Order: sequence, then C-alpha cells, then structure tokens
Amino acid sequence: PCVVGEWSHWSGCAEQCQPDLRIRRRYVQQEPKNGGEPCPALEEKAGCLEYLTYQGKDCGHEHVPAFITTSEYGKERKRRAASFLWPSDKEEAGYCVEFKTETLSHHCALETRPYARWMQYLREGHIVCVTCQPPAMNTDTHRCSGDGHNADGSRILHWEAVGNSQCQGTWKKIRQLEHCSCPLVHSFIFT
Repeated sequence: PCVVGEWSHWSGCAEQCQPDLRIRRRYVQQEPKNGGEPCPALEEKAGCLEYLTYQGKDCGHEHVPAFITTSEYGKERKRRAASFLWPSDKEEAGYCVEFKTETLSHHCALETRPYARWMQYLREGHIVCVTCQPPAMNTDTHRCSGDGHNADGSRILHWEAVGNSQCQGTWKKIRQLEHCSCPLVHSFIFT
C-alpha cells in the first residue's frame, strides 16, 4: 500500500490582508505496488485571514461581515502570532459574543474538506459563540470587526466562513461575555 508521512505545519495565508487559504502537505514515502492501496490526499487547504503584512504592519481591516472559522484555528494562530503588537502579558485578552443564527447558505452543509467540515455544524436557530482575540482584535479599538458592538438584539448582522465564501449567512447578537461556553462544534473565532 501507499505510505505517507506526517502533515507539515500549516503555511501562512497565501495573500496578505484578505481572506484566503493556508495549506499543509504530506509526502509519499512509499508508492503503492502490485495493486496496493492508492495514496490519500497529499494536500489540505483551509481558510485564514492575516492581520499583519509580511513587514509587520497592521492591515487595518474594516470588513463589513464577521469573518469566522473554527475555534481550533485559534490554537494554530496563537502559536504563530507572538507579535510585537500583542505582548505576551496580553495573551489572554479577548471576549466572547453569543449570536443566534438566522439564515445560512446551503453551501455550509455541503462542505466535506477535512479542515472545513466545521461548517457543517452551522444550523439556523442555533446559539453560537464567537471569540474575539488577538490578532483579529484591532489594536486601537480592542474589538473584532463584525462583532455587532453597537447592535441591539434585533439588528441582522452578516457573517462569512473563511475558506468558503459561499458558506455565509446572518445572525443576531444575544450578548457579549468574558468567556465562551458553547460546545466545541458551536464555538468559532473571528478571523
């Protein structure tokens, strides 16, 4: 059978300052022979959004929708983002916003790529938690764009899944909390 190595670390975003893709790869260590099992996928892509240029300057994002991704990406991001803009004493800075999903496109349920499957758990009428943390947090306002900061509970706000721009929808803000407490499948981060 085919034998493949471990996954590499995720790359950074392909584009600076706009929603795009990051990539990870693994390599064939042994080609299949005599009808052995074929090789699995050697590359995976997932959505991402960077907040600093390659030169370390703030991108100055002012996105209208909230860009979200799985909370799992936060662990990867924290590892890479030991930035001079956010010294380590502010490591835990952040907050949580609870939203009730109103609408979402059918494209979310169709997502099958391994690192985008989190989109399948988005459902209309569910309560979701979205964490705002560096580096998605604006260094001046200490807010994430699209968090509904000045919105009351009746205002319809837009969100979009990073990595699949067709997975998008609307939600209403319920409240802001210090820490999120939703189940993992309903926990996301602003990107």
